[in-house]
Amino acid sequence: MYRLIGIGLILGWLSGQPSAGAETLNSLPSKVAYAARSLNIPETGISVWVQGVDDPAPLLSVNADVPRNPASTLKLVTTYAVLAQLGPAYTWRTEVYLDAPPRDGLVDGDLWIRGYGDPFFVSEEYWKLVEGLHNRGIGRIEGDLVFDSSFFDLPPEDSGAFDNQPDRVYNLVPHPLLVNFNAVRFRVQPGGDGRSVNVSTYPTLPNLQLRNRLSLYQSPCRGFQRGVALAVPDAQRDQVFLEGKFPSGCNFYEMTRTVLQPESYAYGLFDLYWRQLGGELKGGWRVGELPDTAEEPFHIHRSQPLGDLIRKVNKYSNNVMTRNFELTLGAEMFGAPATPEKGNRALMEVLAAQGVTTEGLLISNSSGLARDTRISAHQLAEVLAAGWRSPYMPEFVSSLSVAGLDGTTRRRFQGTPTQGRMHLKTGRLDNVSGIAGYVTAESGRRLFVVVLVNAADAHRGPGKQLQNAVLDWVYRL
Repeated sequence: MYRLIGIGLILGWLSGQPSAGAETLNSLPSKVAYAARSLNIPETGISVWVQGVDDPAPLLSVNADVPRNPASTLKLVTTYAVLAQLGPAYTWRTEVYLDAPPRDGLVDGDLWIRGYGDPFFVSEEYWKLVEGLHNRGIGRIEGDLVFDSSFFDLPPEDSGAFDNQPDRVYNLVPHPLLVNFNAVRFRVQPGGDGRSVNVSTYPTLPNLQLRNRLSLYQSPCRGFQRGVALAVPDAQRDQVFLEGKFPSGCNFYEMTRTVLQPESYAYGLFDLYWRQLGGELKGGWRVGELPDTAEEPFHIHRSQPLGDLIRKVNKYSNNVMTRNFELTLGAEMFGAPATPEKGNRALMEVLAAQGVTTEGLLISNSSGLARDTRISAHQLAEVLAAGWRSPYMPEFVSSLSVAGLDGTTRRRFQGTPTQGRMHLKTGRLDNVSGIAGYVTAESGRRLFVVVLVNAADAHRGPGKQLQNAVLDWVYRL
C-alpha cells in the first residue's frame, strides 16, 4: 500500500498550498495533516519544527518539545559538538614504535602500533602508514606486530545486541585501531565448469580462512542475498563459512561483512601490504601496552581532517565513526583513556555552552543506533541553529546529504524542484523515521527543518512520505 503513495501524490496533495500566514503555528499545515491522515500516522506521533535561519521564532512548531527517538538524525548532535570543540583541522594520530633502531633495514625486535581512534583508517590510509615505514628504510621485521589499544577503555559490547546481525558493518563497536572497518567484500559468481561457485575476497587477508560450501543451481538471478548464507561462527572470527545455492543466472553477487578481531585484521592487512612492498615479517601479532619508557615514535600517520570526515559521517550515516568522534571528544576534554561516560559528558557540556538545551536529552548511543535515545524536535532545531551561527557553518552544512544528488537522499527528490536545494540528515529505525537540515525555498529564503515521526510502521514508507510533504511545504514558503 505504502509504495503507491509516491512523491508525485504528495506533490498533488500540496498543489494549491495556502500561504504560511493562513496556517496555525502549532498545528500541521492542512495539506500535511491530510497527508498524515492518508498515511495513517497519528499527529501525536509527529514532531515538526520549521524556522527561518535569521528569524527569532519558528514558523511551525508541532509537538516540538516531546522527546522522540531521532534515529540517525542524532548524528547532527555529535558531529556539531565535535566540530565546534575540536575544529575542522583536527586530525588523529596512529603511532609506530620500534623495540630498537633499525640496522641496515632490519628491525631486530617487535614493531608497535598505537591507535588513537582514527575514525576513517581505511585501506588507503593504512597503506600510507605501511609505505611510510618502507620508505624509512625498513625491509625486515624479526619480531611481532604489537597493537596498543589502550587509548579506549570500553566495557564489553555485543555487536549483535541491536538486531542480532553482528557481522553487519553498521553494528561495529568502537576501537582505537579500527582498520578498514574490519570489512571484507565477498564476490560470489558461477564457476566456469557450470557446477561450482567461486568466491573471492577484497582485501585478500592471509589470516582469514574461507570455507566455500556453495553450490550452483539453474535459476534466474533472484532471492534474498541470492541464496548465500554467510556466517562467522567462532570467537576469533578468523573463519567465514558460505553456504547455500547460488542461482546460475547471476553474473555475480557481492556482500560486505566484518570479520576477524580488529588487531587480527590490522595484522593481516599489514602483512599483505608489507609483502607487496617486498618486505618480510617473521612474527605474528599480539596486544600489549606500550611501556612508559618508550621513546619518541619512529613514524606517525595523520588522519584526514575532521572537516572532511564529518562529510563521510553525515552524508552516508556511518555509525562507528560517529562513536569514535564522541570518544575522542571525551578524551580531549577530560583526558585519556577515552570512555563512554567522558564522551557523553563532553557532548552535553559542549551543547550547553553553544546554547542547546540539554534537559531531557538522553544519548545512549551517539550514532542514534539505539531504542532508548531521546531528543525533541526543538532541541534538534537548536543544534541546526547553532550550526548555522558557527564559524564552521560551511563545513557543517556541506557535510549533509544534498537532496537528489548524494548521500542518503541521492535517490530522493530527483526530478523535482527541490533537487539540490536541501542539505539533509536522515534517520530510520523500526517505527522511527526522521529528517533534519536546511532548505533553500523557491523564494530564496533559507530555513531549517526537523521532522521526527515515532509511529507504527513509520520506517516502512509512511514516515518518508510525510517528510516529503513537510519539506515541499517548506520549499514553497
